[in-house]
Amino acid sequence: MQERYNASLIEQKWQGIWEQEQSFKATEGSQREKYYLLEMFPYPSGRIHMGHVRNYSIGDVVARFKAMQGFNVLHPMGWDAFGMPAENAAIQHGTHPAKWTSENIENMRMQLKRMGFSYDWDREFATCHADYYRWEQLIFLKMLERGLAYKKQSTVNWCPDCQTVLANEQVEDNCCWRCDQEVVPKELEQWFFRITEYAEELLEFTDRLSGWPESVLTMQRNWIGKSIGCEIDFRLESSDVVIKVFTTRQDTLFGATFMSLAPEHPLVAPLTTAAQQAEVAAFLKKVQNQDKIKRTSDEYEKEGVFTGSYCLNPVNGNRMPIYIANFVLMDYGTGAVMAVPTHDQRDFDFARKYKLPMTVVIQPEGELLEPAAMTEAWTGSGRMINSEEFDGQENETAKITIADALEAKKCGKKTVNYRLRDWGVSRQRYWGTPIPVIYCDACGVVPVPEAQLPVVLPTDIVFTGEGGSPLAQVDSFTQTSCPTCNGPARRETDTFDTFVESSWYFARYTCPDDVNGPVDKKKAESWLPVDQYIGGIEHAVMHLLYARFFTKVLRDLGLMDIDEPFTNLLTQGMVCMETSSCPTHGWLYPEEVDAGKCTQCGADVKLGRTEKMSKSKKNVVDPDHLIKQYGCDTARLFSLFAAPPEKDLEWNEQGVEGCSRFLNRVWRAVYDNHALIQDPSVKPEVTDEGRNLRRIVHRTIKKVTTDIDDSFHFNTAIAAIMELVNAIYAFERKTEHPGVMREALETVVSLLTPFVPHIAEELWSTALGHEDRLSTGCWPRWDEAALVEAQKLIVVQVNGKVRGKVTVPADISEDDLKQAALHDDNVARFIDGMTVRKVIVIPGRLVNVVVA
Repeated sequence: MQERYNASLIEQKWQGIWEQEQSFKATEGSQREKYYLLEMFPYPSGRIHMGHVRNYSIGDVVARFKAMQGFNVLHPMGWDAFGMPAENAAIQHGTHPAKWTSENIENMRMQLKRMGFSYDWDREFATCHADYYRWEQLIFLKMLERGLAYKKQSTVNWCPDCQTVLANEQVEDNCCWRCDQEVVPKELEQWFFRITEYAEELLEFTDRLSGWPESVLTMQRNWIGKSIGCEIDFRLESSDVVIKVFTTRQDTLFGATFMSLAPEHPLVAPLTTAAQQAEVAAFLKKVQNQDKIKRTSDEYEKEGVFTGSYCLNPVNGNRMPIYIANFVLMDYGTGAVMAVPTHDQRDFDFARKYKLPMTVVIQPEGELLEPAAMTEAWTGSGRMINSEEFDGQENETAKITIADALEAKKCGKKTVNYRLRDWGVSRQRYWGTPIPVIYCDACGVVPVPEAQLPVVLPTDIVFTGEGGSPLAQVDSFTQTSCPTCNGPARRETDTFDTFVESSWYFARYTCPDDVNGPVDKKKAESWLPVDQYIGGIEHAVMHLLYARFFTKVLRDLGLMDIDEPFTNLLTQGMVCMETSSCPTHGWLYPEEVDAGKCTQCGADVKLGRTEKMSKSKKNVVDPDHLIKQYGCDTARLFSLFAAPPEKDLEWNEQGVEGCSRFLNRVWRAVYDNHALIQDPSVKPEVTDEGRNLRRIVHRTIKKVTTDIDDSFHFNTAIAAIMELVNAIYAFERKTEHPGVMREALETVVSLLTPFVPHIAEELWSTALGHEDRLSTGCWPRWDEAALVEAQKLIVVQVNGKVRGKVTVPADISEDDLKQAALHDDNVARFIDGMTVRKVIVIPGRLVNVVVA
């Protein structure tokens, strides 16, 4: 018998066995049903943190559970290795991004293996390796052939600190999502992916993603932003040039009294008169530094400036002054808005501020709106007025009739508009996939021939981080010959947005060693789509939308046959911890605090808010320290037990210690009964005591199975196992029921396997004497017959107050139950001398005796 539970020795032992036996190697061609489990792969930042531990523990529970249920599980791991953080870290540490990334991958791989996660490491890859990104370059060339990739001049989001372009989705509160530096607009030639070509399908298919959180689907629908309306032409007063406007409220067209242009609109400059140039220039400079999202919010002050020019309302010929307004964005619609102040609140506020005319064109039922008396815009329904031949129509009807009239007059057309814009994928950075394009003075833009792929990112460069990407200064990279005319040419020095790499990696896991293309279609059919994807909700409108787009592109290129990449999606919560600070030394790590004092200077420590674990605020726990002290099974158990996976987890040292004590308790439960349960041939007894414990055993199997399978409620599943362990300790007649005890302990060990696999395997093998492996074994099944209770404890009330309890057969009739309740000694004292008016029975739960 082993004296104590030694987590370190046991975990090292079983990790070695799993690796030697290749326990988690996935193969195609199995007769078992496939199950592809994937967590969003990590960026190799240096060391794993508790967020990693939690995320990957969640995934590992599901992967191991499905394997025990008999599924053929694919559970791969790799590295999202390109991107700006590697460059920034390389600058900070005076090293090369390639070296920094490679060393981090080695460190993090070792840490992940130390956690005992069930990955198929044979499928590992890093996106910074040419044997991965060569296929990404090929996908780009195929997209270029189909017009899904193109280059154009555009105003881009430029981060001066990172010296690169950011996609709209990467700008948060007008700041770079990576470094928090303020983003400024800049005109550049950029490569784009035509994601708008798939806007309707991306929107339509959100209704088919029943396994996704509704919050994520809502965010994607809003980002795609479909609107059905009209595109209307407003001719300038002084020329035949037209301003095109998209609106969903063509019913209000007769009430349009001025025009609002986005500050970025190309007509701003030509429409600004000489008298207005200074005022317009000052306004544009001011707006340039305003956050685009805030500009459109209801709370933000509506500001603008008159250009000095006018356009004409196409239905009544009225003269409309043209303003530049801060709440109009070039990114949506046409960048021009017909302003109807009586029926749009932003236009109303703007018109009041700048004393612009108002015309009511929709009257609500039973009211008479007068512009001078209005305190807010009327945005509801009503009947048309001041709209010539459309007067008297319901405004919803007028939307149709006015649209028809505009098409007949050839000054407008019915159309559909999307908020979604094409994905800008050019980045002026070094550490990324080179875009496979060559520029020739004679031939123009020339794709790199497939036979010359990959275009390899050179690593023999001096990387300082100054002046943007160093690729432009590397002649051996930039100078080349044109594939078409053999004349001198130069390579593209932009690299791909790192989200390109993560938009198709899940497909490459199905065939990581294939040398013939990005995806082996037959192998992809064996595994895709991913059955369960796990990651943060912060990727809802970036990675998750791009991955859906890429899946559809790869389908249309004939490389895959699926429409969507991920059948089910779980967005896990964050790991949070209370912050601590010292007046002298600032933020403190947990180990720098002792008894409420700073260990460096002895000052009182101020406790702050509970926030997401962050290195900058030092409210972090090193998983290595946790593993060294308690073992990785304890770390896994706490991260799974402390909160449901979709909720934030608050770090609690006492909770970690509690999980450690529980595992020790399980260990003792098995070994304290070791001699009793040695004979596996002994069947569970059928005495009342044995039946009661068996009922708890099989109830726990059912509870844990459904909690994992149906809802990922790992915390309640673990709580149920803890209750079973309590029942085992409380079972007094162990020696008379060795079969029941063995079944109960085997069940505990089996059910714990997905959560704490090392201790479970050790107990299963060494203490319980099994030769098979739990990791590839059978998940226990509950016996419905064992769930049937022989007796029930029924509460008895008198006039609604508990006065006694009776133990009765589970199948007792209602009449017999009433009699048992009335004749209970405790109850009898409270009804003696009283008249029983009524006896109410709630089957299986209680009896209420009503007396007077």
